[in-house]
Amino acid sequence: MKETGLKIKRPFVRLHRRLRKGNGTPLWEKPPVALSQLPPLSQLPPNSRVIERYYIQEPYARTVILSKPELGGAKTYHLEEVELSTKERDALTRLVDILGKELEPPKEDVDPKAYVLNEARRLAKKYRPAGKLDDESWGKVLYYVERDLLGFGKIHALINDPMIEDISLNGLGIPIYVWHRKHESLPTNLTFTDEKALDNLIIKLTHLGGKHVSTAFPLLDTMLPGKHRLAATFKKEVSPKGSSFTIRKFREEPFSIIDLINLDTLDDRIAAYLWLLIENRMTVVVIGGTGAGKTSCLNALASLVLSSMKIVTVEEIPELNLPHENWVQMVSRESYGLGASKAGEVPLFGLVKTSLRYRPDYIIVGEVRGEEAFVLFQAMATGHGGMCTLHAESLDYAVKRLTSPPMNVAEAYIPLINVAAVVERVQLPKRSHGITFGRRIRSLVEVEDFGKYHTIATWNPLTDRFDVNLKQSLLLKKIGQRLGRGQEEILREVEHRALILRRMKQAHITKNVDVARHIAQYHIEPRRRRSRSRGSTEEVKGT
Repeated sequence: MKETGLKIKRPFVRLHRRLRKGNGTPLWEKPPVALSQLPPLSQLPPNSRVIERYYIQEPYARTVILSKPELGGAKTYHLEEVELSTKERDALTRLVDILGKELEPPKEDVDPKAYVLNEARRLAKKYRPAGKLDDESWGKVLYYVERDLLGFGKIHALINDPMIEDISLNGLGIPIYVWHRKHESLPTNLTFTDEKALDNLIIKLTHLGGKHVSTAFPLLDTMLPGKHRLAATFKKEVSPKGSSFTIRKFREEPFSIIDLINLDTLDDRIAAYLWLLIENRMTVVVIGGTGAGKTSCLNALASLVLSSMKIVTVEEIPELNLPHENWVQMVSRESYGLGASKAGEVPLFGLVKTSLRYRPDYIIVGEVRGEEAFVLFQAMATGHGGMCTLHAESLDYAVKRLTSPPMNVAEAYIPLINVAAVVERVQLPKRSHGITFGRRIRSLVEVEDFGKYHTIATWNPLTDRFDVNLKQSLLLKKIGQRLGRGQEEILREVEHRALILRRMKQAHITKNVDVARHIAQYHIEPRRRRSRSRGSTEEVKGT
């Protein structure tokens, strides 16, 4: 891929930060349908076989998944973008230079993409940098204006590809790798060979995330526009191969509990069970390895908290996105001092302590991995509800981490983990639309005491179904005793809730805001919803 050689200036960084609320529409009003402008498939690498192709931004950028014989038939990700002619490239360079000098921030809240488009057209008419370009050429120029000024440059199309979950670059001269939802890990045809160009990209991404990076501070962890998480190293200070980065892409609209049911991460009975537990301030810990879907699961479960409850979330990077108004979001801050100095540092430990003064009903910690675990368990011991994620392969290993330094949670506090959901990325027993893997709650375990656990739900890898036995649940029995209700009545309540979730699934109610509204309505009209659900209880029992 050819570089445009554009120098990104501060006004465009400021504009990009406002794209968090953008709808992702192209800059141009009527993009020309110029499929011929893309390189024909005959120009793909020789002897390669096309497995799949689709447009990312029609007609300017598309993806082709290839199988190459020289790689033993392994798959590669081939990105194709429209190429600019000499005249078009010259017009783009001149237009960007003029925009950098004359573009002023808008005086009111407007769509930054539309604003830049209008200014580009106005300045093009004033200075005629585009000459007599036709509509197709003008559309190509505007594509690169968006890509290089408002977007992410060379990796812009990768970030816009909805099939990509992860983008990583390991250094100079090494292909960028992506994690594709259907084809898993793939090398791309994109490579950085210019050290300065790569360093400039890291600096730009850093500014977009509102952070600082330099040779003195070569490590970076921040959130990009679109809520994508960026981890990067700068120059050769800590990575001998040059600057490197990994971008974990997140949905602008996070997965709801209905989305997880649709994805078979869990079923409606498990979701209804967790809903009832969360309503009664039980503690839920989501356990899993890297890329298992812990944060997505935590966000969906946190959305089940009643709107009348107060939530305080504590995170290093603000990844959680809840539909609640009564929600305080706290984010830690790294030190900006040098050497052993910790000037300006705001650790998770301090935030969790501060959160207790907010009188929360639920304290949610994005990921527990340090001394903040001790404070969180102290809070749960005083009656606060708690949720968190923990990096571990099983509940046994999670408990070992919690009871070891630096967490140092006493064994007597382990029963405060009421239930642990072990999430795992698994190989599916049968193909579904070409997808061979998925994310499942591998097991749902109640904690009675230290070393005494009860598994009430497991995922069956042969059938891709869940085996659930709620009659053995100690927590449901505890909730029934607290509410003065018998076991059968509590089990019927879970069945009613499972039916409500199933109806929302059938009605395609998937947005967190809509799901939260229906959950609130379920509690506001208990008599009416029970009468509506009683006739369909047998349907839920038979699932």
